[in-house]
Amino acid sequence: MNEKGIKLDLHTHTVASGHAYSTVQEMARAAADKGLEILGITEHGPSLPGACHPLYFRNVHVIPREVYGVRLLMGVELNIIDNDGNVDFDEFFMEKTDLRSAGLHSLCYEPGTREENTKSVIKVMENPWIQIITHPGDGTADLDFEQLVLASKRTGTILEINNSSLKPCRGKAEARDNNREILRLCAKHNVPVILGSDAHISFSIADYTYLYELLEETAFPDELILNCDTEKLLASLKPKPEKTFSKR
Repeated sequence: MNEKGIKLDLHTHTVASGHAYSTVQEMARAAADKGLEILGITEHGPSLPGACHPLYFRNVHVIPREVYGVRLLMGVELNIIDNDGNVDFDEFFMEKTDLRSAGLHSLCYEPGTREENTKSVIKVMENPWIQIITHPGDGTADLDFEQLVLASKRTGTILEINNSSLKPCRGKAEARDNNREILRLCAKHNVPVILGSDAHISFSIADYTYLYELLEETAFPDELILNCDTEKLLASLKPKPEKTFSKR
């Protein structure tokens, strides 16, 4: 697989996340220029320093869902905040978004044992609102990847292979081996993955430069890469649960 087969990127951030550098409009324009069909904009959850207030997500209905011919999914990258699998959002605000991912971030999560960390992530995967686990292989916490892959198969929560984690400037020494192992296990258990750019500026949208080598090394099947088939991706995303909360 190469960049010509890429049709979407579901992990990007705009200026609203507090430490990114492009607007929604600039991101959409860049996605169109790269020939993408779908762009996910997933601003950081409120526990991360500088991230947008939850009210931001209450108002995302004002943003067009098609810009420059690109379908926009306005979402959130939530923070896993403890070993009980809690995230920094409630159902009221989750319902306002099109896309809901969650990940471990060092500024929001204090790692425990491998068993504790893995249990926490699996609890999040069992949350019916959460559709994607971002950068599980970046080394923020010690995890049992086979258990996560099996949980992905069972719950339908998709594991992300994150390009940004592999950039040398990030200094994430374990990320390469971790992501190679996740790919190996997903191929073994026939579990699809999604590639994420984690773009914090428009120029980085759908940039999977550091991932292509890993995909080649592991001979990872193209048919298990959800970025190549928009219909398959949309069918793979968990639908929103029924509302169980009061209006406010």
